[in-house]
Amino acid sequence: MISKEEVKKIAELARIELAEDQVAKYQKELSAILEFVGTLSSAKTADMAPIKQITGLESVFRKDEDRHLLGVSDKELINQAPQHQDGYIVVPEVLKGK
Repeated sequence: MISKEEVKKIAELARIELAEDQVAKYQKELSAILEFVGTLSSAKTADMAPIKQITGLESVFRKDEDRHLLGVSDKELINQAPQHQDGYIVVPEVLKGK
């Protein structure tokens, strides 16, 4: 079983204030959690294939493509912006400078 001092140290690291009756409560609860984790670690998994994800979802992001291969140049893209100057897109100031 986890000691009261260990519970107090964990609470200190988590910046949680615990009353003395809470220390005893969490001592039991944390011990039960650690016991369960110990049970999991004893499971025989050597013959199991790793599971990378269980939802079956696939990435919906497109692959990066060189836009120059698509026939679009940087200059054409910048010229489409409402405001541009010296090869850059001009946008409203977001953060006020000094």
